[in-house]
Amino acid sequence: MTRFFTILCLMSIGFALSAQTGVIETREANNPSGKILTMEETILSRELAPADLYCRWFSNDEILMHKQGNWITFNINTKTTSPYKPSKKAEKVYTKGKSLYHRTDKGLALPIAVSKDDNITYGQYVSRNEFGINEGIFWAPDSSRVAFYRKDETKVTSFPLLDITTRTGSLKEIKYPMAGMDSENVRIGIYNFARCSTSYLKVDDFGEDQYLTNITWTPDGTKVLVQVLDRSQKHMHLNLYDADSGRFIRTILTEDNNRYVEPQDPVWFIEGSENLFIYRTDNRDGYRNLYLCDLKGTEVRRIVDTDADLAYVGNDGKHIWYTSAEVSPVENHLFRVSMKVPESALWKGAGVVRFGKPQRLTFDKGWHDIAMSPDCRHYVDSWSSLTVPREINLCTSDGIAVRNMLSAEDPTLDYAYTEISLGTVRSADGKFDNYYRLIKPKDFDPAKKYPVIVYVYGGPHSQMVQNTFMANLRRWEMYMAQRGYLVYVQDNRGTQNRGAEFEKAIHRQCGQAEMADQMEGVKMLMELPYVDKDRIGVHGWSYGGFMTISLITNYPEIFKVAVAGGPVIDWKWYEVMYGERYMDHPEVNPEGYEKTSLINKAKDLKGKLLICQGAIDPVVLWEHSLSFVRACVVNNVQVDYFPYPCHEHNVMGKDRVHLHDKISMYFEDYL
Repeated sequence: MTRFFTILCLMSIGFALSAQTGVIETREANNPSGKILTMEETILSRELAPADLYCRWFSNDEILMHKQGNWITFNINTKTTSPYKPSKKAEKVYTKGKSLYHRTDKGLALPIAVSKDDNITYGQYVSRNEFGINEGIFWAPDSSRVAFYRKDETKVTSFPLLDITTRTGSLKEIKYPMAGMDSENVRIGIYNFARCSTSYLKVDDFGEDQYLTNITWTPDGTKVLVQVLDRSQKHMHLNLYDADSGRFIRTILTEDNNRYVEPQDPVWFIEGSENLFIYRTDNRDGYRNLYLCDLKGTEVRRIVDTDADLAYVGNDGKHIWYTSAEVSPVENHLFRVSMKVPESALWKGAGVVRFGKPQRLTFDKGWHDIAMSPDCRHYVDSWSSLTVPREINLCTSDGIAVRNMLSAEDPTLDYAYTEISLGTVRSADGKFDNYYRLIKPKDFDPAKKYPVIVYVYGGPHSQMVQNTFMANLRRWEMYMAQRGYLVYVQDNRGTQNRGAEFEKAIHRQCGQAEMADQMEGVKMLMELPYVDKDRIGVHGWSYGGFMTISLITNYPEIFKVAVAGGPVIDWKWYEVMYGERYMDHPEVNPEGYEKTSLINKAKDLKGKLLICQGAIDPVVLWEHSLSFVRACVVNNVQVDYFPYPCHEHNVMGKDRVHLHDKISMYFEDYL
């Protein structure tokens, strides 16, 4: 890693820190004599949200706002608000059952693609929401055509979910493609409204076993770009197709990586150009950066020479706006870079475009979420920090604030919120700073010793620690801190926003680098004079459940109590898209699957472990946790288990109060 951070060690707050750690910011205890959180407030209450205001752009001059339960629009020119009236498109495409229909402005429902097979679905998301996929219908810019997914799950095996609400119980079969097994077949159809006809893109780069993602229309609506990924997820082609015939035109660029390629974004065309577009990848320079490309594939050029992960915000043909982690991985800031695009660039390629020096537009320390207006003349900056609850400002595109839309009051003033610190600890390989938050108990006394709860997730596409209000804490963490626990949360290698080397360190060995990094944090904690080394617990859900059981079975001498929710137990039972990306195919990496399987670790469980599981979980199937319980029985190892019969992967609603009561009581009883 080429970028390091200078950390100020704040010894005044009572930390006994090694040379490898540092505290970067602290939020002092807030009204320690105030109210103590109840579980209902922790889980259900909206009163402790820093602001009940959500903003996004409705048009160039109107911001759509959700305030106090109502949707309204704010006109930035007249400075007036109006009730929100959703516009109705003359044409709409929707899925009913498994078939795709077009509803005209006269209310007629015309079939586009009719499914006569229960295994085939039109117009819905595919690949289980991986690769940035969250929808299945894609409109052309002029609404003359619509692209849609066709998903064929004929070869995918089924898994039964038990519905206990029926008189005698019943099974609901879901299609679940496990790692190493047959996956779905996906095609992309294009419906032309004028011709009332459908064509399918001729995509055969890697045969039937391939993934199709990030569908993007060209500005004229006659062509489609698709990122085509092979089954191994090590090779990707960005292809261009003719929309009406489905004919393959050319491959614009390719990506290859011996670990994995992970496309997450569509491409974004430069305003006013039919040829130039912006592409985002972490496969070329080690960071998820932005590149200028053209449809002829003549060049892929890095826009900003910054060793940090970037995210695209918008462009107006003269400037490109983006957010960056370059100030700090726990902060998010807005930048813009000027660009000169001569008319000759239409088909001459990206090389004729010149870029200026990037300009930073946000300076308040913290995490800035940016919503850019469609014409890129204004943006809404919604930001917070460890000590700032929420500020929402309307700004011109050059960073000048023109109106404060919200300055949130601290919602915790009446409560006994305790001290929160942000800091870093070196990764186990010594290459990176891992960020953490530490919450101290109520009425903290450095002369006393306190039990510790490590809350962990640790998996891909996560960042648990950010310089936002209360440092992204889940209120349950504060609930436990108020009851006498130190609560520790740390990001590790494998999580996002730190570059490809940091993220891909887990490849073929899920849980190993993550555990090693988490243990560096635990070692740091154990050096603190006020930590009770004999009372350390761990809790996490999903990937965090996998991490929780991994930690208590691999380090039984450290962790006394653990609560794992919806845990992955063996990656061969997890979905093919996610599992094979990070672990490879089971036949290619049998040693990795064997090493990371928690079935093999059941015999090593020494402390108290509670597993909670949604019994109709379609994400981490019941097979995982039940198999671990069976392994405990076979090895004569005691384990506690609590299913939630009517819940999926997450326990929601009022039952979530019950869940967190169960978790809290388990630590109270045994830690």
